[in-house]
Amino acid sequence: MSRLLVVEDDPDIALALRLLFSRAGYEVAHAGDGRTGLKEAYAEHPDLVVLDVGLPEMDGWQVLERLRDVSDVPVLVLTAHGQEAEKVRGLRGGADDYLTKPFANNELLARVEALLRRSSGGQNSWASQIYDDGLVHLDPTKRRVYVKGDEKRLTPTEFRLLNALVRHAGAVLSPNQLLTQAWDDPTGIGQERVKFAVLRLRRKLGWSDPEESPIESVRGFGYRYRRSGGDA
Repeated sequence: MSRLLVVEDDPDIALALRLLFSRAGYEVAHAGDGRTGLKEAYAEHPDLVVLDVGLPEMDGWQVLERLRDVSDVPVLVLTAHGQEAEKVRGLRGGADDYLTKPFANNELLARVEALLRRSSGGQNSWASQIYDDGLVHLDPTKRRVYVKGDEKRLTPTEFRLLNALVRHAGAVLSPNQLLTQAWDDPTGIGQERVKFAVLRLRRKLGWSDPEESPIESVRGFGYRYRRSGGDA
C-alpha cells in the first residue's frame, strides 16, 4: 500500500483529500503546516507528497526546496493560482506535477497514480558498471558520484539523469529521451522539468557556469555530456 503525505492547512480540503485517498486504497498522513509537513516527510518517507502552496509557518515553495535537497519523492503541488508563472516556479523548484484548485477528484487520483507508477518503475533499470572518465566517477551499485574526487550528494532522479548523460557521452539526448530514462516517463509530458533538473544537477556538481559545464545545452535538440578529454 502506497503511503501519501497531504500537506494542507485548510481543514475541509484536508479532510476531503484524506477520505478520497483512503477510499482509493492509500495510507494517508496529514500535516497542517509546512514545518510539520517537512518533519513528517523526513520521518515517514512517504511514497508521494500532495503539497499545498499557501501554508502557514513555511510556505509550500520552501517545503519543496528543502525536500529536493535530500529526496526526489514525487510531489504534486496544489495551488489556488493558475498563472503560468506559478506553474513554472513549481517545475523549477522540482515539483513533478501541478494542479489548480478547484480540481476534479478523478483527475487528482489519475495524476497521483501516474506519479506513483513513474517513481516505482525503472528503479533497477541501470547497468551496474562503474563509469569513470577522470572527471566524473559514477558507481550505480553504491549510488555514489564523485567529481574530481569529491563526493556529491544527488537525489535518485538527479543520479539517473547524470547516469543517462554520461552513458551517452558525446551524443545529444532530447528531453523526451531523458524523461524516459531518468523519470520513466515516455509520454514526453513535462519537458520543462528536464530543463530545471539539469540546472539543479549542474549546480550540485559545481558546474553552474554553462560555458564551463561538461553538460551542454544544444539549442533546439537537448543535452549532451562532453567527456573529459574533449569528446564532442
